[in-house]
Amino acid sequence: MMLIIKNDPLEKYIFMQYNPSDIKEKVGSYIHNSAHVDKEKIHDSSLIFREGYFDSMGFVMLITFLEEEFGIKSTDNDLVEENFESINAITDFISRKIQK
Repeated sequence: MMLIIKNDPLEKYIFMQYNPSDIKEKVGSYIHNSAHVDKEKIHDSSLIFREGYFDSMGFVMLITFLEEEFGIKSTDNDLVEENFESINAITDFISRKIQK
């Protein structure tokens, strides 16, 4: 992980740049701790909503975690199943968002 400080005329903020393995580790840890099932049941490609590990409230909490942890903002266009269906999908989504 590398810390980058960006300066904008209107605001100053700190942006954390993560590599994909850091992202996957943090996302996986959050999902495993939040799902309340044996960690061995959830794999990086497990469909966390279809398999019943997360529900709509879990989705809201997941979005909040991702925004706070990675300093991103999700738009309505981002809130599609393909971005959040698994640890792998979430990792790819976060990687795309922080590269912008």
